[in-house]
Parts: sequence; C-alpha cells; structure tokens
Amino acid sequence: MKRFRNYLLILALLALSGCGYNTMQANEEAVTAAWGDVEATYQRRADLIPNLVEVVKGYAKHEADTLKAVTEARAKVGSIQATKQLVNDPQALQKFQAAQGELSGALSRLMVVVERYPDLKANQNFRDLQSQLEGTENRINVARTRYNKAVQEFNTSIRTFPNSLTNSMMLHLQRKEPFKAEEGAQKAPQVKF
Repeated sequence: MKRFRNYLLILALLALSGCGYNTMQANEEAVTAAWGDVEATYQRRADLIPNLVEVVKGYAKHEADTLKAVTEARAKVGSIQATKQLVNDPQALQKFQAAQGELSGALSRLMVVVERYPDLKANQNFRDLQSQLEGTENRINVARTRYNKAVQEFNTSIRTFPNSLTNSMMLHLQRKEPFKAEEGAQKAPQVKF
C-alpha cells in the first residue's frame, strides 16, 4: 500500500511538472519581481523631485506655475498605491501610467524652463540632481522593458497548451497588462525651422 502511494505521488509530481504548473508559478513571480523594480525606480524619481524643485525655486522664482505643476504631478503620483496588486487591475495600472506620464511631462517642461537660467544650469547641486534624474529615467525605461518581457513570458505560459488546461482547471491566473506607450507617442513630433 505504501509503495502504491509513493508511485501515485511520483506520478502526480511528474504530471504537475509536465503540465506547466511550476512554470506558470515561476513566471508570475518573475512578473511580481519585475514590477518591484518598476516601483523602485519610480520611487527614486519621486524622491529626487522635491530637491530638484527646491534648487530651481532658488533661481527661478518667476516660474511658480511650472514648479507648482511638478509638485502637483508628484503628489498625484504619490496618491496612487503602487502595490503588486496593481498589475492585476488593468484600470488601476492605466491610471498609474497616466499619472507617471503627467509627471514626466511636468519634469520636461521644468527642464525647458531651466534653459532660461544660465546661473541655475551652472549650479553644481542642480547639475548633480539633473544627472541623477536622467539616470533614473534610463532606469525606469529598463525596468519597464524588463517588466514587459516578464509579462510577455507569463501571458504566453498561461495561454499555451498544456499550460492553458492546467491554468483553467487549477490556477485560474489572469493575463497581466504590459506598459503601453503614452497617448500621442505614436505620432512623431514635427520640428519646424
């Protein structure tokens, strides 16, 4: 009897490993880990912004509207709870992306304003913060790319046979949403001289 139970256990383990059960679990964990990297890089950017605004404020007092827009966009981003559950809610993820896009736009406008203030551009604190911000933007792009790759692998693993059967009978995992381009990104900006 004990031998028969061991055979059944071995057979069950072989069946589970061949049906993609473990692969789908591993891929979902990879998505969660990649999302953690995305959150960390966005948090790094959010942490840099107050210092950047304070430095700019000292030189560009007449740009209160731009500084206010950056501060409000950062506050809006901070109001969204960026948890790992966000990747399971497409609407919440879209809202998160929109808030991050708004913050990126506000930061871009701030950098345009900075061009009018040569003393500010020469300030060592500002240059250090600007360099950190540029590095963080690159990290965000890398983290988003890695997240999208993890999502692609996960979505493929739950939709292909025989994993799809295992998922529909046992796991019930839902498709994850990747990051998408912001609205208007598909149209190249026109430059006129």
